[in-house]
Amino acid sequence: MGKKGQSRMKGSALRNIGSAALAGIIMLAAALPAWADSSSDKLTLQLKTGSTAAVINGQTVQILKPFKKNGTVMVPLGVFSKAFGSEVKLEKNNVVKIGYGPHQISLTIDSHLAWVDGRKVKLEAAPSMMNGTLMVPLRVVAQGIGAQMNTGSAGEWVISLKPSEDDASPQDPGIDSDVGKTKIGNSYYGWTMNYPSGLIVGSGDETESIASFNDAEEKYYIEVHASDEDADLSTDDLLDRLVEDAKKGGEMVVDRGTFPKAKVPYARIVTKDGDGTFWECRMYSSHNRLYELYFADLQASNYKDLNKYAGLLNSFDTSFNPADKTVKDLSTVKNGMRGVYNEDYGIALDIPADWSMDNADMYYESKDGSYLKLNVSTGPKGDSLDQWGGQMKKWLEESFVKTSYEVVNTYPLEVSGEQALVNEARYNYGDGWIREYEVMILKDGYRYYVEYAAPEDQPADVAKFKDLMNGINIDFTVVPESFGSMEENTFLIDKSKRTTKTSKTYQYQIRIPQYWSANRDQFELSPVEYQFVGGRMMITAEKDSSFEEAVSQLKSFYNEAVKYQKDLKLEKVENTTFAGEPAVVFSIHQVKDGIPYSARQIVVQHNGTVYTLSASLNDANATDIQKKTLDETLNSFTFTKKDDVKTTAAAGQS
Repeated sequence: MGKKGQSRMKGSALRNIGSAALAGIIMLAAALPAWADSSSDKLTLQLKTGSTAAVINGQTVQILKPFKKNGTVMVPLGVFSKAFGSEVKLEKNNVVKIGYGPHQISLTIDSHLAWVDGRKVKLEAAPSMMNGTLMVPLRVVAQGIGAQMNTGSAGEWVISLKPSEDDASPQDPGIDSDVGKTKIGNSYYGWTMNYPSGLIVGSGDETESIASFNDAEEKYYIEVHASDEDADLSTDDLLDRLVEDAKKGGEMVVDRGTFPKAKVPYARIVTKDGDGTFWECRMYSSHNRLYELYFADLQASNYKDLNKYAGLLNSFDTSFNPADKTVKDLSTVKNGMRGVYNEDYGIALDIPADWSMDNADMYYESKDGSYLKLNVSTGPKGDSLDQWGGQMKKWLEESFVKTSYEVVNTYPLEVSGEQALVNEARYNYGDGWIREYEVMILKDGYRYYVEYAAPEDQPADVAKFKDLMNGINIDFTVVPESFGSMEENTFLIDKSKRTTKTSKTYQYQIRIPQYWSANRDQFELSPVEYQFVGGRMMITAEKDSSFEEAVSQLKSFYNEAVKYQKDLKLEKVENTTFAGEPAVVFSIHQVKDGIPYSARQIVVQHNGTVYTLSASLNDANATDIQKKTLDETLNSFTFTKKDDVKTTAAAGQS
């Protein structure tokens, strides 16, 4: 049914501390702001583990000693209100919410899960009460409200924050940002609905395309989904989709209908799922967007019981009025950019809101093929930016033929307060030139690498480079605290290094270049697949198969394909010997999606198993070293005996 992230909250047990006492602590934390001197444009907080003295905007105050827990610095919650005037409020007796401008953090006492601007964050140390004071993780809260963290000369933490234009006034720092809000919605995706008292905002996703809610008494649960569509759909089409989704999810449809004359036309079904829960599912199509509303009545015994929530559901609207101050906006998108943060590496950045995001791997991509990716690795001893930049140029030289790439310029650039080196280059796989910026930062023995690439026929994307770099903020204390020696960047691995891989199940071994990336590398299964710049290799193994039949099928396939694919040429079919066995090699050249490449398929049989080794290499990437590496890899393929007990580890590396 597409009800992603069903995360309605189970009854949360009350903590040992009473709700009234905790509420008092929250009120105290919100009541003592200390604002920066008018001569400064930043608010500052300085504190140190083990010390009761903190400096807040130039004034020394006494606090409960910060301490380390599981490597996490824990500080009193109140310091954030005192230093920055952040909003603090209590929900459900043990959920503390901290707000500052557009930022919202949700912490649960004694829980290792938190939410930062709608993103789930795992905490190494949970918020906890100590001597009547709530202690919270420093970095998560500080960076969650948009502050920068650095270390001072005496080892103290220095947290600085520029006052937010959206912040509460100094005279009323404890304001509840939800007061006066009667509607809730998302300005980026353009929807609103009523905001009844007791509605609790739950989990969503990084792109804000999903929002979830439940009420404080856990009577109902709501999800709102928004996605782009090529065109608006009719209510009949929407109903067909809803019914099909319900069937796929194994749910019983107990009521259905279309409402083409509603303010926003929609389709509706009511289903009963395997747990006996009744769901009302609505689908709207407006402004080339598809909106899905899923509502579960957790106490209903009949589908008609959902009628009492008709007012709430009918309030859903596919529009958002930014001038309406009664609407609580769930979106964090500003000026078309969305802030994201990778806690593992301490890297915050701004990404265009319509890009796809893989924040765990720090890879972000536009619909037109532009992308931004980041990587952190250990630098070799005596490392320098010039040395690193030279290595990147060598990598281009080894990966692209001379007519397919160009190094445009090399120049310095400041990124996140550090001196960086930029290699600006362009390359062409055959389907158009791409402008690439390779940004290199060295700090404390670690390499921070940022790569931005955009097709040159998308000049607006090319021009985004500087804005993207200005939006990067790296806490350079995180990696040294969290990592030792890190994995080497695959770009810079010596192309002569190999790892021997062995399959006991299929009785073969092969030496794989370490700079290749594995797509599928379970050698006791079939197939296995590796890729590298401009190329790939795959091995399939089929037991109790026929060599003659496999060869015949490939011949028939290519003979037919060349008739209809003008850009496909079967260059030769060669009978040969491979790994000591008779084999047939098919060699082709093809242009696919504008990219010309050569490919080989080697078919060989051994002990009743038919093996097919497939390899391809783009013309743009057919450098001497790439061709030599691919040939050597294929030729390293050998068969092993049944009683061969070699393992990948025993085979070693070279």
